[in-house]
Order: sequence, then structure tokens, then C-alpha cells
Amino acid sequence: MTTEPTTTTQAPLRHPSAFEPITFILIILLSVVGALIGLHLITTLGISANTSVIGALVAMIIGRIGILGLSKFRDINRQNLAQSAISSATFAAANALLMPIGISWAFGRPDLVWPMLAGVTAGLMIDAWVLYRTFGSRFLPATAPWPPGVAAAETIKAGDQGGRRAAVLTGGGVVGAVMSWFGLSASAAGVAFIGNVVALLMLGIGLMVNQYYKLVPALKDVSLSGQYIPHGLMVGAGLVALGQAVWIFLNRPSRRKATPVDDGEDATDPALAPTRGRQELASGLGGGFVVFIVGALALGVITGLMAEMSIWQLIGWALFAAFAAFVHEIIVGLAAMHSGWFPAFAVTLIFLVLGLVAGLPDVPLVVLVGYCAATGPAFADMGYDLKAGWILRRVHSRHPGYRAYEMSGRRQQYYAAILGFAVALAAVMLLWQPMFTDGRVPPVSKVFADTITAGLTNPNAVTNLMLWAIPGAIIQLIGGSSRQMGIMLATGLLLTQPNACWLIFGALIIRLVIRHLKGAKAEEDLALVGAGLIAGDAIASLGQIFKPR
Repeated sequence: MTTEPTTTTQAPLRHPSAFEPITFILIILLSVVGALIGLHLITTLGISANTSVIGALVAMIIGRIGILGLSKFRDINRQNLAQSAISSATFAAANALLMPIGISWAFGRPDLVWPMLAGVTAGLMIDAWVLYRTFGSRFLPATAPWPPGVAAAETIKAGDQGGRRAAVLTGGGVVGAVMSWFGLSASAAGVAFIGNVVALLMLGIGLMVNQYYKLVPALKDVSLSGQYIPHGLMVGAGLVALGQAVWIFLNRPSRRKATPVDDGEDATDPALAPTRGRQELASGLGGGFVVFIVGALALGVITGLMAEMSIWQLIGWALFAAFAAFVHEIIVGLAAMHSGWFPAFAVTLIFLVLGLVAGLPDVPLVVLVGYCAATGPAFADMGYDLKAGWILRRVHSRHPGYRAYEMSGRRQQYYAAILGFAVALAAVMLLWQPMFTDGRVPPVSKVFADTITAGLTNPNAVTNLMLWAIPGAIIQLIGGSSRQMGIMLATGLLLTQPNACWLIFGALIIRLVIRHLKGAKAEEDLALVGAGLIAGDAIASLGQIFKPR
């Protein structure tokens, strides 16, 4: 997306703090709303929603009130802190906390819920820390699509600037909301206007195959997921993606651009340069893995696994659990970076199957799956939020103090997310027992618990995982770290989004035609339309709360 970086003043840049009293209060209030929305959606519909745009809109409205200092929320950076907090609370409460502890309850071990809550909270915090430490590197660049982040930023900018931008965004939002209400994934079309063309093409191919493969007579009775074919592709692509991350921080940047830049971008813009070097990337990923090991060991002890395992078995279990959590967050994060979707359920299922194959006892497997499932969503969501902040702060990229200002803004967003996590944890601590007792357990939690109880029913699962990992790895290698072709193809095969493939293909064709006719400058308008579609889809998805069950 093209943004004209300008600097209207050379005065020192100061980013507002998440702990300013009035900002702090709004962050807490929005986080409560976000956590309750997440808990309701995950237990009734089995989904969660990105509430970033809701937080931004609330902050905009409050900023129009001229009393009690509320006019401070006219500042787009404070609006960014508000949207960061509410989305963090939503995903933390639903995906990272309630769903993992629901596995213990559904498995018939309510005594494990409290220790599991402690463990998954640690996983959540590690997850967010790793993303914060690695965002802006060549592996997770700020210049990557992160589509929901673009949507949030463009919503804030349109509200601030008004005019044509607001009209285009609003039009896209209305179309997105209408499409969503009629069951069409407007986000699919939206990301195709924003993301990497090749990556989105692979996602569309995966979605198309998943939707239509049964039309082939020979495949009529075949289940791709039941044969673990998409999971195998994801295993191969995921392992290569980890290798690509290692390659990035073991090798010096080439003389070519360190991060991908769209044709319409000004390559001299300081905002396009990586803000995390090789050493920071290495310490972020390596340190995160070490902390995941410590967290897994602590979780094993407090859940009583020592009663079922020897000390060496516990250490082996902790290493496997840490590896699963780490790989899970990386795969989910890469998929989210390019598509705005993350296949968290499917990737967790891979490690559940591997645990069954390894012969792990039921309780250690329940704890492992819960720990693994807690990572990924917060990683992806924080990437969206930091992308939004990067877009908003980029207007000052020519200022001599820009880099410090950018890093300060990210730090304040991180603090806002932590506050959202704290509110989410409090909400889950207060509500999990009455919700579970009332039968409101996340459907995904039941699926994991039932799978562990049933055991491995497909004897060819491991063979298929290993066999299909080969083409997954090859495709990922061909695409490289900037396109993530293997990850995106596997993501499409794992998602069930009726007709989303045609929306992606149609949007890509429109994008390419318009670029051919109007040049790279058209990317900004296309990204604005895409942001509107995603924002409208996100708002309409919350309307599902009011649909009859």
C-alpha cells in the first residue's frame, strides 16, 4: 500500500502512553467489552471475531466529546492503543484462555482447569512477547500485508481525515457487511486487494480444492482432513518456514531490499527498513523457545504429570510441548501475516496426532494440546495491531526521531495488549465455572477432548503426514519466505469458507487489471477498498451474537 510519508513539524515526537489515566480507563473498559464478546462467540458459535475496528470507532466517537479531557481521543495514536487493547482482550479470552482450559473440562478432569489456566496464561504472555520482539524483522516485516491491521489503520485514518478516503472506506465497509450477512466472506476479497498476489493465489487454490474435490468421482468418499493430507502439507511447509527464519538471522542481508516493497512504494522511505536486526530476531525466537520450555516444565509440575512420568519423561514431554507451542505460533503467525486467517485448530490437531502416535498418556496429552492451543492467536493479533500502528506512525518517517518514535509506539501498544490480557484473564477466572457448568464449553474444546478419548482411528495418519510433508516443503521452498506459498496452500485446504476462493480470484483479477490500466499508484485505492471490506466483515460478524441459535 502506498503512503506518502510527510513531516509537518520537526518538533520532538512523543507517543501517548497507555498508562495516561484517561487512556488507561478506556483501555480497561474496552477490554472488558472485548473479553465478553470473545467468550460469548467462542462458546455459542465456536468462533472469535477481530474487534479492532470496534475499538477504533468507539475511541473516535469518544474523541468528539469535548468534556473531561475526552477530546484527547481525537489523536489517532490513542485510538490505535484502544483498538490494540480490545482485540487483544477478545482473542486472549476466547482462543488463548477459555478454549484450552475447556479441553480439561470436556475430558472430565475439572481439577486440571486452574493449573491449566496458569499454564496457558504463561503461553499467552510468551506468545505476545515473541511477536513484539520479532515484528519489523526480515522474517516478520512491517511491510507484509497483515490485512486486518491495514483495515484498522485505514478506518482510523478515514475517521481522522474524512473526505474521499472516508467515502471509499465506508462504501467498502457497507459492501463487506452486506456480503457477510449473506454468508459470503468479504474478508477473502479484502485480503486479495492488500496481500501478496502469489500468496493469495495459493490460498485461493487451497480453498477451491477443499470445496470442490469431491466432484471428482474417484474422490467422492475421500476426506482430505480425515487422511491428514492438508496437515501433512502444513508440517512440511512449517518446518521449511522455520528453516527460512534460521537462514535469515544466520546470513547477512543482501544488497537487495531487505523486505519486500510494493512497486508504488518509495524505496528510500526510512519506515521500510527493518527495525529488528538479525541478533534481535535470533534472541526473540531463541529466547521464546527457551521460555516455552520453562513454561512447559512448570505446567507439567503443577498439573501433576510427575505422578505419571519419570523425571526424564517429563523433560522429554516438556521439550516436545515447547516445540509444539513454538511451531504452532510461527505457522499461525505466517498464515495470518499473509491472509488474515490463522488455522490454529488444524495445526494443534497435528501435534495431537503426533502425541497419540508417540503413545503419550491421556492426561499429559490433554495438557500438551492445551498449552499448544494457547499460542498463535495472540501472536497473529498483535501482528495486526502493530501493523496498524506502523501505518499510522509512518507519516513521520522523515523525522530524524522517527525510529525512536516508532519503537516507543510499539512498546505502548504492547502495554495496551498486556492490559487487555489481564482483563481477559480476570473475565475467564470469574466466568469459566458458571459457563462450563451451564454446558457452554467451546465446541473446539470438545473436539480435542473427544479425539484424545477415541485415540488414533486412522492407522495411516503418520504415513500421510510424512508423505504429504514433502510437497509442502517443496512448495514452501519455491515461494521463499516472502510468499509463504506452502503455508498458504495448506491454510486454504484446512479452511471451510464456501465460495471464498472465487472472491479471492475475482478480487485478484480486478486488482491486476486496475494496476495494468492505472499503474502502481492504484494500489492505495485498492488497499482502501480491501480495508473497508475487511472492516465491514468484522463488524457484521459481531451481529452473529444476535442471530437465533
